[in-house]
Amino acid sequence: MRIVVAGAHGQIAQHLGRRLAARGDEVVGLVRDPAHVGDLDRLGVRASVRDLETSGVAAVAGDLAGADAVVFAAGAGPGSGTDRKDSVDRAAAVLLADAAQAAGVRRYVLVSSMGVDLVRDGATPAGVDEVFVAYLRAKLAAEDDVLARDALDVSVLRPGALTDEEPTGRVELARSVGRGSVPRADVADVLVALLDRPGDGEVLELVAGPQPVADAVAAARR
Repeated sequence: MRIVVAGAHGQIAQHLGRRLAARGDEVVGLVRDPAHVGDLDRLGVRASVRDLETSGVAAVAGDLAGADAVVFAAGAGPGSGTDRKDSVDRAAAVLLADAAQAAGVRRYVLVSSMGVDLVRDGATPAGVDEVFVAYLRAKLAAEDDVLARDALDVSVLRPGALTDEEPTGRVELARSVGRGSVPRADVADVLVALLDRPGDGEVLELVAGPQPVADAVAAARR
């Protein structure tokens, strides 16, 4: 498969790119910083320098030409303010969806976050700082936008708290799971498995758990 990963220098995305390239997929990684190109080359990922905050649909669609799937794994990252939560975590995800449709790419996998339902219908959860609320609002808005598109075959993955622990290969994956954490490498393995089957507008939460990744993905349903 030819798979385009937005935010390809992120920690989950690097695990994902390495896994996809190792099994023989053609992986194109969209990155904003030219200094990251060498890191992707070492993973077997072909980098395309593309700033999703300033690029238009046509330019991004060119990066997606001939792709079988796209993965949105970008994020404004720690230290960013409320404006960039919106411009990256929402607007860039929407731009990628627009570009996927323009390029004729149906399969779209969105890396979101557990907790987004806390801000649904304008709710503001108690004890959560303003920037994280903005992050949750941006992720929820991105989900709602891409899931509403009939032209896309969407899967949304909502990981719990992310860790850099060694992967266990075992997870809990369902429409709703309890709060928990999950190694980034296990998130990448779940993404690989999701890419290997059609999506159906599924929204899946993910934490560490007892089930092998392949079994968990096979059992997960909308």
